[in-house]
Amino acid sequence: MIVDSHCHLDRLDFDKIGKDLPEILTDARAKQVEHFLCVSVTLAQFPAMLEKILPFDDVSASCGVHPLNQDDALDPALLRELAQHPKVVAIGETGLDYYYSKDTHQVQRDSFAQHIDIANELSKPLIIHTRDARQDTLDIMRAHNAQQCGGVLHCFTENWEMAKQAIDMGFYISISGIVTFKNAVELQDVVKRLPLDRLLIETDSPYLAPVPHRGKTNQPAYVQDVAYFIADLKGISYKELACATTDNFYRLFGLAQRGNAS
Repeated sequence: MIVDSHCHLDRLDFDKIGKDLPEILTDARAKQVEHFLCVSVTLAQFPAMLEKILPFDDVSASCGVHPLNQDDALDPALLRELAQHPKVVAIGETGLDYYYSKDTHQVQRDSFAQHIDIANELSKPLIIHTRDARQDTLDIMRAHNAQQCGGVLHCFTENWEMAKQAIDMGFYISISGIVTFKNAVELQDVVKRLPLDRLLIETDSPYLAPVPHRGKTNQPAYVQDVAYFIADLKGISYKELACATTDNFYRLFGLAQRGNAS
């Protein structure tokens, strides 16, 4: 069995796919996906996201604000309140994304720091998004003792040095379908070097569908394609990759219920 450690089930276009959420989850379970972590990107949309996934025991949630959704300063009290829901197993996604406008960089840094502090306070791991902000990401993680709560650098596309520094802080590295892209040579080299006991897999659906599904709406069933590709890349069996990444997921996200499919 495998786990989709990062997906946005509330953002799937069900009309485009032609299926509803129960059907999409059923398709994924048929591909040996036993658990799904539905990740929050705004606090305003969190209640609606939570309502969609509440009926499913094999779907967990995170609570946080994506670095590119920083229209206003983070409300730490609201994050703290919402994140205490028993369905919430992680804080985030949070982090830094410097690829786009520079106008929000300081707001992003402040928000990231506050997410780490609340994760430490609630003893829930972090889901970190980082893009073109390697040093600032690592510096803020260290300054706010992110190693205390732990977490994952999700949809990782940075270099081996950053991965190694995060791993040295006790973090996991999650790999999405980007690794299957032809131009992802550097990322593929990083994945070959990643210790198996620090590796997670994800879809980040509805975004970044892996080969052979590129151009389609990504969905949790496609995490199996990511798993097969990474197993081949690392020269191990699919079963070994599946067992390791699934064990890693439940070790990191200790509040997630294992083996309770709806």
